[in-house]
Order: sequence, then structure tokens, then C-alpha cells
Amino acid sequence: MDLTTTYLGLNLKSPLVPSAAAPLSDDLDNLRHLEDAGAAAIVLHSLFEEQLVREKFELHHHLEYGTESFAESLTYFPEPDTFHTGPELYLEHIREAKAALSIPIIASLNGFSPGGWTEYAKLMEEAGADAIELNLYFVPTDPDVSGAAIETMFIETLRDVKYSVEIPVAVKLSPYFSNLANMAKRLDKAGADGLVLFNRFMQPDINPEELEVEAVANLSGGGDLRLPLRWIAILHDRVGADLAATGGIQHGRDVIKAVMAGAKVAQVCSALLRHGFPYLTKLEDEIRHWMEEYEYESIAQMHGSMSQANSPDASAFERAQYVRAIESFYVPDAALRVLH
Repeated sequence: MDLTTTYLGLNLKSPLVPSAAAPLSDDLDNLRHLEDAGAAAIVLHSLFEEQLVREKFELHHHLEYGTESFAESLTYFPEPDTFHTGPELYLEHIREAKAALSIPIIASLNGFSPGGWTEYAKLMEEAGADAIELNLYFVPTDPDVSGAAIETMFIETLRDVKYSVEIPVAVKLSPYFSNLANMAKRLDKAGADGLVLFNRFMQPDINPEELEVEAVANLSGGGDLRLPLRWIAILHDRVGADLAATGGIQHGRDVIKAVMAGAKVAQVCSALLRHGFPYLTKLEDEIRHWMEEYEYESIAQMHGSMSQANSPDASAFERAQYVRAIESFYVPDAALRVLH
């Protein structure tokens, strides 16, 4: 049984790629545990544009000046000594990971605008990263900035990173575009070697008693996989970039679905935070058992088999599916009587 796949030009032993949030990947021993549990590659936690801008222009004093007067501003961005992902520490972490592990290491740059900070992609490459995931995380709040302007900014940011490095670059996207298919095509044309679907924005909560806005990190669940599944299935064979699924991978069957939709890899994070490193081995076992039961010999055999291009009913991924889902919903007669 052949679980091998390729992603960003890298030969991987399986589609299982931990997309490691800081609690999973900021420690070298954790990375070793992930490799031992079956990780085919690892996406490191992100290095943020804000950190790089602050480092490059030495604006720490100006950024922090006066924050003691406004309690809410103290939590805008972590201090370097408590958030262990400063630029030099991050680069050293890549070097140590490459020396200690035999699987590919994918560094992560998190930002949204073109500029000098993207030059750190080259330093990541020099530190030994096998590829870079450009995490385009941006919540636009200015009503005078058009969607077209934001899309152009994203394209230029990708081009800056691609210009800086020779290793592959994947782009991690949110689903919030008026025409996601068009944006994916433009990123593909601009040189993206991969598209990671989707970024999950951390939605803030409000504490009405303390009058504070609180940061809340909700782990993904099985239902979160449906959105990336849909768009991976639509984009398969429409873009040349490799596709990666992230968000909602909880079981081996979820990995199977992602691959059938057209994903080359399935990125796993929340399931590992819930269950620990050995859960990765369980996922691989579930994939093998499923393939054996349904007589699949390889991951390649199922890749894209349920994409829109290969589906007997292409409309299943479009608007018609909404109508079918609503029509299939059953409301008990007793509930209808209560409603009336």
C-alpha cells in the first residue's frame, strides 16, 4: 500500500502534514515526536510581519510608548521575551530542526502587505527551510479600501517573497473573496507553488462585565472541513499549484476525502492539540485500514477522483446543492404543530 504523495515538489511518505501552532512546534523535542508519530513534513508556527518590521526598523520603543495608559493595548502583540518567535530565534529553530529531523521543514511567514519584511523569506531559505508557507492573514476594516486593492496587495506580497527565494512558496488563504476561483488563478499565475485552504481567522469575543475584547482560540471541528473540501474540489485541475486542506481534519477518513477532492496533503493541528502526538499514528492507521477495505493501492489512485472535474454531477459543488440540502431537511409533524 503506497501512501506517498508530492507537495511543493517535495516527495512525502504520506499526506499527513502537521501544521504546527506554537505549542506544537516551538520546541525541538515536539518536532521529533511529530516525526516519530509519522509526520511527512512539518509546517512551523508563523513569524509575523509585525515582528519583522519592529526588528528591522528598531521601533520597539515607539510601538510600546504609552501603552501602560491603555490597558487594552497591552495585549495587542506579545512581548518578544514571552513569545519565543523573534526573527533570530526563529531562524535558529529552522537550523536546529533541519539538523535533527529527516523530513521537510516548511517555514511560515504571516503578513499581508509587500515590503522589506518579506526579505526574511531568503533568511529562512538560508537557514534550511525546504519551502515557505505565506500566510496572508488580514482583516480589512477601512471602508475606503476596495477588495480589488487588497487582492493586488496580496499578489504583490507573493511576488516579493517569490523574488527573494528559490524554494517553493505556498499561499495560505482565507475564503473571503468575492470570486475565490479568480483569486486562486491569479495567485497561481503569480507563481504560487501551492494553495492552502483555508486560513481560520481567530474571532474575538466580548467580556461585558470587564468591558474587554478577549482573544479566543477555537479548535476546528469536523464541520470545518466542508468549506475547504468544496473549494479544493472546484480548483483541482483549474490551477497548477498544489492544493492543501487545513481545518477540520479529525479522522483518517477526513484525509481520504481531502485527497479525493484534489488535495496533495492534509494539514493537521487541532486534532493533535486535542489528542497529542500519537494521534498522528492513529490517523495513518485509519487511512491504511480504509484503503485496504475499499481496495485502494495508493494515494495517487484516489487523488482528485471526487473533484468537480471528475464528479458525475458537477453542480453538487455549486448553488444547486443548497436547494437539495434544504429539501432533504425533515421537520417532524409535532414540531410543525408547535410552530403554528
